Amino acid sequence: MSIEALPRFRAENVRGMLRHGLITVVFCCFIAAALAITQHGEWGAQMVYSLSIGLISWLFIDVGRLLISGHREILWPSGPWGYLLVAGGVTVGFLGGNAIGDAWTHQPLLDFASFTERKLATTIIITVTATVCMCFFFYSLGRSRHMRRQIDLAQRNATEARLKLLETQLEPHMLFNTLANLRALITADPPRAVAMLDRLNNYLRMTLSGSRALAHPLSAEFERLADYLELMSVRMGERLRYTLDLPDELRDTPVPPLLLQPLVENSIRHGLEPKVEGGVITVRARQFDGRLIIEVSDTGVGLDAAQTSEGSGFGLEQVRERLATVHGEQGRMSLAAGPSGGTLATLSFPLPPQA
Repeated sequence: MSIEALPRFRAENVRGMLRHGLITVVFCCFIAAALAITQHGEWGAQMVYSLSIGLISWLFIDVGRLLISGHREILWPSGPWGYLLVAGGVTVGFLGGNAIGDAWTHQPLLDFASFTERKLATTIIITVTATVCMCFFFYSLGRSRHMRRQIDLAQRNATEARLKLLETQLEPHMLFNTLANLRALITADPPRAVAMLDRLNNYLRMTLSGSRALAHPLSAEFERLADYLELMSVRMGERLRYTLDLPDELRDTPVPPLLLQPLVENSIRHGLEPKVEGGVITVRARQFDGRLIIEVSDTGVGLDAAQTSEGSGFGLEQVRERLATVHGEQGRMSLAAGPSGGTLATLSFPLPPQA
């Protein structure tokens, strides 16, 4: 499969060239000031010579490296071409810059014979040294940026792979639990089993036809959660009631898929199912101090001390891992006793800048 080549002079590369040009101007000003002080020359003339030589060399080398390197990731010609480019930039800059300086100061054009041997050698040495140093500096900056991009890409790919792995572990877990409940319902109440199977079919169709992206809007997470709760309502009937509270300003906040469903599964399995009369599950999202807070509470039997301190179940561990993968230490999950009984699970992580 061929990959479409990016244009050489795209905006990113042009910005890099202009940044190099600005640094070159500052460097040339320092050289001109040093020469004016040490050689007791005129500041204006030294500035014209220095800027002319520096900017011509910069333009020749910076344009040349883009043309020669083509569409490679590291925008610097490989092999002898790089050395030839620097040599060409030094030569063109030295001759062109001196020609402009001579015209500015009304001197004979490129009359190097009028230079003393020491002055000519000093001018050549300064031009070569300055050009080589600036090229090495710009090459090092470019290579450093390239390496940072490669490291960021590798970290992003590793994060994506880990999230995909966790999601592929969560989906069968939820499916196996649902099928186990469906099997028990087939014998006890066949009509409700059929209704539950229809709900499961709709849920799976929506899930499999949806995006496999690593994140989706919080509104999509709440919609998927509503489908799952409706599926569970078929089995539990009036024993399961739920409330979903999502403010409009948080609907587009990106979150990993299947982030909340394990918490709701845990509330049903450990909270409401052991309770004869069932109870209510409430899922609420809010923002506070630049963070997204999502609370999943139930009015079930509650957790014992060990479960409250450590959490329980495969799904909860997966939620913790997914938060750590995406947000590091900024992602937090806690389990505690609810204010009016039951269990309260709280997720917290930073809101993205655009949210």
